[in-house]
Amino acid sequence: MDTVLCFNISVKDKETSQILDYHGCNMKCSVLSDGSQDYQFILGRPDAVYFYQLEGRGAALAFEGEKLQLHWYRSYLVIISKEAKVVSQSAVDGQTREMNILTIYDIKNKFIAYSAPFPVVIDVVCEWGLLYVIAGDQQLYLLQEKDTQTKLDMLFKKNLYVLAISLAKCQQYDEHGLVDIFRQYGDHLYSKGDHEGAISQYIKTIGYLEPSYVIRKFLDAQRIHNLTLYLQALHTQGLATEDHTTLLLNCYTKLKDNSKLDEFIMTKSKEEVDFDVVTAIKVCRQAGFHNHALYLSEKFDQHHWYLKIQLEDIKDYANALQYIAKLDFYEAEAIMKAHGKILVNEIPEQTTELLKRLCTDYRPTDMPLVDASSLDGSAPSRVMQSKPDEFIHIFVNNSAKLREFLEHMIRVQANSSSLIYNTLIELYLQDGAHETDAGKKEIKEKKILEMLQNPEAGYAIDQALMLCQMNNFRPGILYLYEKDKLYQQILSYHMEHEEYTSIIDTCKKFGSEDPSLWVQALWYFAKTEDSHKTYLSEVLSQIDKKNLLSPLMVVETLAQNSTATLAVVKDYIIKRLKSENDVIAQDERLIKQYRDETTKMRQQIEELKSSAQIFQVSKCSACNHPLELPSIHFLCQHSYHQHCFESYAENDQECPACLSKNRKLMDTIKEQEQNRDLHERFHLQLENATDSFSVIADYFSYNVFNKITLISDPQPSSQEVKVQPLSSLPNLQLKSERLQQQQKR
Repeated sequence: MDTVLCFNISVKDKETSQILDYHGCNMKCSVLSDGSQDYQFILGRPDAVYFYQLEGRGAALAFEGEKLQLHWYRSYLVIISKEAKVVSQSAVDGQTREMNILTIYDIKNKFIAYSAPFPVVIDVVCEWGLLYVIAGDQQLYLLQEKDTQTKLDMLFKKNLYVLAISLAKCQQYDEHGLVDIFRQYGDHLYSKGDHEGAISQYIKTIGYLEPSYVIRKFLDAQRIHNLTLYLQALHTQGLATEDHTTLLLNCYTKLKDNSKLDEFIMTKSKEEVDFDVVTAIKVCRQAGFHNHALYLSEKFDQHHWYLKIQLEDIKDYANALQYIAKLDFYEAEAIMKAHGKILVNEIPEQTTELLKRLCTDYRPTDMPLVDASSLDGSAPSRVMQSKPDEFIHIFVNNSAKLREFLEHMIRVQANSSSLIYNTLIELYLQDGAHETDAGKKEIKEKKILEMLQNPEAGYAIDQALMLCQMNNFRPGILYLYEKDKLYQQILSYHMEHEEYTSIIDTCKKFGSEDPSLWVQALWYFAKTEDSHKTYLSEVLSQIDKKNLLSPLMVVETLAQNSTATLAVVKDYIIKRLKSENDVIAQDERLIKQYRDETTKMRQQIEELKSSAQIFQVSKCSACNHPLELPSIHFLCQHSYHQHCFESYAENDQECPACLSKNRKLMDTIKEQEQNRDLHERFHLQLENATDSFSVIADYFSYNVFNKITLISDPQPSSQEVKVQPLSSLPNLQLKSERLQQQQKR
């Protein structure tokens, strides 16, 4: 055959032919491959084997020797050829036969799978997945392909790992199978000292082989470069852990490869980052690569680490504060609580200003002055404010700035918490206590008192009082006592300091609200050994005026003072005796009056019993209009129209005008009767009780010892009345009973 032709018969009656080559081949020296070689047409010539496609001749393989036959078995090319130089012969049954070479080529993997001499090969048959060789010695030879694992084992023994990998891929080995081959190949190269080749194979095992298996092999300082390549591949595939990131960055720092470190850290976007950011920050910071650590911290919003590096390592406090001022409210608040103390110590002025903004109306410095949401008519954003109470602790070493901060807060927020006011008061008191200049001290004390007297100041009185006492601030103590109505404490304060005039002034000022102050003053002056006649006279005068103590108690109290003479209490005793005499005279007049009234009432009762009463009242006591029949008359000289009485009266037995007075009188009499019974029971129980004090305490709760006040009625006028039955005269009966009880007393 001198040419190679390609016929296109896909269209009926329009068949075409195309010459692919002008050189043909011998008979049986052509074959068609399978799909693994894209169904190429293969020709065998003495110099090579040629492959043809529809478009023309393709690749050629230089297989020398005269080709007798070509066959295709699975993915193998079977070539029967003559030996080029020597003709192999074999004596079989006494006959001499020519020998052929049968060679099986793996075209895809480019290796000879099998080669052996056979007596003159008549034909090769591929059936039932087997290869049969019909030889000239009248023998049928069977060639059976070994399984893949056996092939691989043979290749492993010969260290043909590249060929083994290619074969495994052709056999559609899974990833786990290939990884094991890569690992063996890497181990082989590592044992030969080819570390670069070994690491390239180990990189192919990432995701299946434990990274520690590879890392342990390359921990030697001389192999850091190879280890770096493996760790980079781990990060690229997103399988690196924090430890791997730490190890890779340490490798960069050991190699001092700044370009690689810059590439690893500074050239990747947030989406491309394949390592743990916090771990990278820690390693860079520890290794002294602060710029890289700051870059990562700022890029990935690791505010805490950024500020730790700035404040603790670089000590660039100004930049740190500017960075905080750009953060949103909640982040800036949390960071100032954590790092504010350092900033106040280093740059107090700028830090205090930032805190003022944070506690009033905070806006990040890179935020526009005009809120975009307010331009479209929507509601403005909420004002963000921190609680100044939470930042007091950061000023622990700078009281001046703390005072400035607190003064600003109460100036812009008058409703600040009590802690703010109390802390500011404490600062003022401490400042005033350490002031040596009298003029400045007076000004500062005046400032403190003005704050205490400010009605809008929301300090806690108890704590402010304690602070004033600790710093011995007299005006503040007295003012807070007065504000909290602790008048007894004011008096005690003056007594402790022996301020006699102030004691009297305090009693005069607050005695109307707490009269017991005069009693306390009396006890105080009675216990002092010095003579204070003027003060005692004033106290006794007020006690007498307000009737705070009995004369006996006053005398007993003054008896405790060895220097007090009778002249001190002479005027008081004379005045009290005169007052008692006046009371006795008044009581005697009342007794005589009650007796006269009782006699007169008895006479009236007798008259009522024996004679008629004439009513001459001309006007109604309810409407004040002239009386008309029908009318109702009472012995108390009150008369009513019948319709007026029915409108005003609560019942038909009592006068509406006298009803309230009669009820009060009845209540008083009833109370007297009950108390009389209580007194009798009290004395009886007191005589029989084993614990007299308990009985007395119980009766104190009954108000047994309270003074009872009697209500007296005006004497009725004598008028002519119409007689009514005595049963309809309740007010008269009440008066009669009251008079009888008074006479008994």
